[in-house]
Amino acid sequence: MHDIETLVIGAGVIGLACARALAQSGREVMVLEQHGLIGSETSARNSEVIHAGIYYPPGSLKAKLCLPGKHQLYAFCEENGIAHERIGKLIVAGSETQLPELERLHRQALDTGLTDLVFYDRRKLQEIEPELDCVGALWSPSTGIVDSHGYMLALQGGLESHGGQVVLNSKVRQIERCADGYRITVDAGGEESTALTCRELIVSAGHGAPGLMAELPGADAPKAYLAKGNYFKLQGKAPFSRLVYPVPEPGGSGVHITLDLQHQARFGPDVEWVDRIDYEVDPARGDKFYAAIRSYWPGLPDRSLIPDYCGFRPKISAPGEPAADFRIDGPEAHGFEGLVALYGMESPGLTSALAIADEVSARLG
Repeated sequence: MHDIETLVIGAGVIGLACARALAQSGREVMVLEQHGLIGSETSARNSEVIHAGIYYPPGSLKAKLCLPGKHQLYAFCEENGIAHERIGKLIVAGSETQLPELERLHRQALDTGLTDLVFYDRRKLQEIEPELDCVGALWSPSTGIVDSHGYMLALQGGLESHGGQVVLNSKVRQIERCADGYRITVDAGGEESTALTCRELIVSAGHGAPGLMAELPGADAPKAYLAKGNYFKLQGKAPFSRLVYPVPEPGGSGVHITLDLQHQARFGPDVEWVDRIDYEVDPARGDKFYAAIRSYWPGLPDRSLIPDYCGFRPKISAPGEPAADFRIDGPEAHGFEGLVALYGMESPGLTSALAIADEVSARLG
């Protein structure tokens, strides 16, 4: 007999979505979270954007899961009263040399099944966002923003209403195989650790997933990298009524303007490759933001940006390498029955969470 039928490591948005889906299927589910509250790492430190599914190569897991995940998320928000807004996004070309990249993105989006993008020329952009100075843009009407904390609380509620539970302050130290399942060593705050056994295991530990799985022989876990993303808040009224993104840059989506649900503007994230997690935002990094932002909003006032917050992308591709796809390793990858490990679950992980949960359920069978 196992202590629990199905164990999920990590109570971020993806871990919670997986746990909820598995509990709804009739499983006995427990989520272990190392921190004292849910979703306090990657899930709480991002742009809170509902992505349309523009940037991801056809055939990739990101393309496969973002589009249905977006539709599922909008429906989930409506059903559960979660604050959100289908605000739309402009991907802007600041110069003629960037227009071919917009065309490439448009073709790629069509190939993945996203058919609602529209090209706007300079005249149209001047009509709808007169503060913009760009030669053209892709308009994405299905991009939105969401209260990520409310979303995660609703996922937790869905899990608990089906008999599941989240156990906080429980840091997993080791995963081992045992008879017909897995043995998990957990630190629960005291000097001594405890152990739990389960039949099924989902490792949705974000930054910690590669390290945990690396010690399991045969798991073939990837190497982990950290890309810090800093955000700066705009003092004063937001200049735009829509999200504005430059064409993508290596490692991220460029320094873009997002709006929260109160329409307060913030800029970011940038890409800063680091060796450790440190949630301090260096005010000096804002100096580089001004030039990046003025490439599409020349009216940005001097000294109008103040440090806001930062997050860390759980990368499995190194600096200079092409961005890695989501990696969802089920029994078909490593040969371990009842185990699914998730790696590199950065953007569009928030948008895709419900579709990722369906994929994990399918991998378990």
